[in-house]
Amino acid sequence: MQPTSLETTDIFRGAFLLASGGELAAIRVRNNGRRIATFLITGKDLERLDADYRCGRALVNPVQLREALNHLRDVMFKELRDNEGRARYGNRKRGGRGHQARY
Repeated sequence: MQPTSLETTDIFRGAFLLASGGELAAIRVRNNGRRIATFLITGKDLERLDADYRCGRALVNPVQLREALNHLRDVMFKELRDNEGRARYGNRKRGGRGHQARY
């Protein structure tokens, strides 16, 4: 069975897929007036797991789900902070501070 990938903005769906054996491949942040994080999950059997999640047949170890959810939150907030910093300061040129020197 070939590994597949699935992209979602639903942190609970992402945590379920991670707790069920998926791997977090990337987090992407887009900004269309509001910053939104998208999780790219890779792994085997993602279509079946996703169908089980959407239909309410999903079974998961609650401890693993909590750990996966905490991991996604930590990584997501770090990426959002980093993205905010790049957006805020990325277009500025840093000037020298030679004019501030005192003799």
